[in-house]
Amino acid sequence: MTRISLVSPVDGSVYAERAVMPLVAAREAVVRARAAQGAWAAQSLETRIATVMAGVDALEELAPRIVPELAWQMGRPIRYGGEFGGVRERASYMAEIAPEALADTVIEESAQFSRLLAREPQGVVFVIAPWNYPFLTAVNTIVPALIAGNTVVLKHASQTLLAGERLAEAFHAAGVPRGVFQNVVLDHATTEALIADRSFDFVNFTGSVSGGRAIERAAAGTFTATGLELGGKDPGYVRADADLEAAVEGLMDGAMFNSGQCCCGIERIYVHESLYDTFVEKAVAWVMAQRLGNPLEQDTTMGPMAQARFAALVRDQIAEAVAMGAHALIDPRAFPADDGGAYLAPQILTDVTHAMRVMREESFGPVVGIMKVRDDPEAIGLMNDSAFGLTASIWTRDAQAARMIGAQLQTGTVLMNRCDYLDPALCWTGCKDTGRGAALSTLGYHALTRVKSYYLKKV
Repeated sequence: MTRISLVSPVDGSVYAERAVMPLVAAREAVVRARAAQGAWAAQSLETRIATVMAGVDALEELAPRIVPELAWQMGRPIRYGGEFGGVRERASYMAEIAPEALADTVIEESAQFSRLLAREPQGVVFVIAPWNYPFLTAVNTIVPALIAGNTVVLKHASQTLLAGERLAEAFHAAGVPRGVFQNVVLDHATTEALIADRSFDFVNFTGSVSGGRAIERAAAGTFTATGLELGGKDPGYVRADADLEAAVEGLMDGAMFNSGQCCCGIERIYVHESLYDTFVEKAVAWVMAQRLGNPLEQDTTMGPMAQARFAALVRDQIAEAVAMGAHALIDPRAFPADDGGAYLAPQILTDVTHAMRVMREESFGPVVGIMKVRDDPEAIGLMNDSAFGLTASIWTRDAQAARMIGAQLQTGTVLMNRCDYLDPALCWTGCKDTGRGAALSTLGYHALTRVKSYYLKKV
């Protein structure tokens, strides 16, 4: 039987190992989900909300186990706790708006006609969750899917196998039936076979562009609805009127938090020429104040990347950029924990251009390139010069200017004086190679339900 080994980036040891579910057993799991969906959807919305939120409570109670598990699995320092603040914020908001988001839209109610649009659950929702924020990204779909009356089959990333188990443990303890929420361990072949079988009514995938293409190929011809959040190369722009201190603190944290392994992390920064030198100087000072080391130690601010091969890709991008004329401002020797493997020193690059991979392709690591710009039009052109479009961050004191710039950006979300943040009241979406679909907000419920129209002529 094939097994998946979770190799910890902390010390290279095998932290967990699980057997892969055979295709026959995986199909049986889908049958269970399909059989359980009707009874779950028949429960009142209030009951489903209460049960799901009890699951969130139960998840929080597992924090003493989850926080060190996250460090061992993907390297996030324990000083930051788990992801429970964001999980609570998103779940609570989606629970709060559910009655209105799922309510009928009445077009006419008269003596002659009842005309309305109703929303019904898609049915069985398949969630393929990533390792970088294994709880936050998963609940984006799991919580509203369950509240809307769907059943959920969760396949978590092999790097965070235990996250899927903890989610199942919490929701089952809260009373979500086992057929309604299932955590499964699958390989790529079985995953694609299930999708090609038309096993699911909606597939949500968060991961790489290549992974998204594999999902689309598997779903081809099945007419299965999909939501895909893929790569990113999110830009930040510091205008001449920006609060410089706030911009440095916000953008550098956005670039380096979680060792740069954030879906909407900042990977390239454009600074107005009047602030450029000071911004770079302060950015270097910010980085030098970080501590790279064992994520299980309380004073560590940056842990290892999730896998050594991810760090190797970033090192290659940096080396290539330097060979092409970029200047690396951080001496890796200032971070003794950099071991040439998963532990990677943070880096700032100047004199970069868009001919360099580090400014064009996703890095997903603790490196950021900083470029000088003359004005808004130049910044807009550079920000749009990307295959990706998830978020863009503008630092300015002028909200009207931010709105004007935002209207010209090819991106899913425009943030002003903030970055690396997801507001559950706003739709989480992207464009270009970042993917397609809608998560959270009222539109998130629309993705997880289908419309049924009623035209009732009264006799």
